[in-house]
Amino acid sequence: MFSPGQEEHCALNKEPVKYGELVVLGYNGALPNGDRGRRKSRFALYKRPKANGVKPSTVHVISTPQASKAISCKGQHSISYTLSRNQTVVVEYTHDKDTDMFQVGRSTESPIDFVVTDTISGSQNNDEAQITQSTISRFACRIVCDRNEPYTARIFAAGFDSSKNIFLGEKAAKWKNPDGHMDGLTTNGVLVMHPRGGFTEESQPGVWREISVCGDVYTLRETRSAQQRGKLVESETNVLQDGSLIDLCGATLLWRTADGLFHTPTQKHIEALRQEINAARPQCPVGLNTLAFPSINRKEVVEEKQPWAYLSCGHVHGYHNWGHRSDTEANERECPMCRTVGPYVPLWLGCEAGFYVDAGPPTHAFTPCGHVCSEKSAKYWSQIPLPHGTHAFHAACPFCATQLLGEQNCIKLIFQGPVD
Repeated sequence: MFSPGQEEHCALNKEPVKYGELVVLGYNGALPNGDRGRRKSRFALYKRPKANGVKPSTVHVISTPQASKAISCKGQHSISYTLSRNQTVVVEYTHDKDTDMFQVGRSTESPIDFVVTDTISGSQNNDEAQITQSTISRFACRIVCDRNEPYTARIFAAGFDSSKNIFLGEKAAKWKNPDGHMDGLTTNGVLVMHPRGGFTEESQPGVWREISVCGDVYTLRETRSAQQRGKLVESETNVLQDGSLIDLCGATLLWRTADGLFHTPTQKHIEALRQEINAARPQCPVGLNTLAFPSINRKEVVEEKQPWAYLSCGHVHGYHNWGHRSDTEANERECPMCRTVGPYVPLWLGCEAGFYVDAGPPTHAFTPCGHVCSEKSAKYWSQIPLPHGTHAFHAACPFCATQLLGEQNCIKLIFQGPVD
């Protein structure tokens, strides 16, 4: 997963090896109220100074709750599968010197490395919106990375709690595999999709699968929390690839490998593209005033020079207050250039570099939110079905999680003046 240059770079500078990064879909570079501690929009996984991975060891079949408690109190990691009131299978886990473990979930307890909360669609304007009941598990999943090259990262459903236990109660989907080992699914499940062809402009969406507690791959259940598991997919694994998507039922994470990030545009590159487009002095074709994308630090306040666009045709204008078709369709406006009727919105630059599949100029906008990025990035995300609710899928803007609409889900922008 590392290019030789990067490996040497880490060795020379004594930098820790980076396994990869998790980026939460729906945020444009930071959480609306700012990144704080373990709660942020992007989380880097580095090689730990000391291995903290675990692997399965002893299996106990227990008939009394007291005996089960005695094992889980030993201070070792364990997974408990409650089969009935008087039978529990407890699998003890032992230290693994060759892996590092990272845990993701809603809980703010210390075993969670990356705290994730429900993503609210269009979150840039929704600082105050509160989720009444979260569907994300407190200890949602764990990612286990090999400490030796090629630093393979694997995903497993469920995370160990503060008492180092994963507890699958009577109602959880669980079973004994033909080889005898126990396995199960979490309540709302951990879904994964690996794009076909990696994370590039040529990639195609893969198939969404469910990952079990032990890391096996299954077809999806009929609904997120159905009791009956899907079919085992023996040809697929839980190894994360560049561009793999992880859905925790309330938030979706993008996995970027260190090597993938090495070839991705940086924040500086996106800032340079912004300055380049502004330096070309795009004009409003009607008001003839110069337009400019606001600085990356001001991505929530609509500014006077901000470009606006008609999303049915792509013509870029400055803000004006005419062209309304009717009072009922407040956002339906008629473009003065071509008379096409459609939404008229301010344009925002997509600032989260991890979502870009290439370093192309920002020429396309997602509909209906108006986030702008490169053509290949816009077309890539426009075709990716993301889980929504308990059994729906739809394409969404990666920068704000708004459901995409329109024929193509995105539109080529038509700038007046020397830009086009």
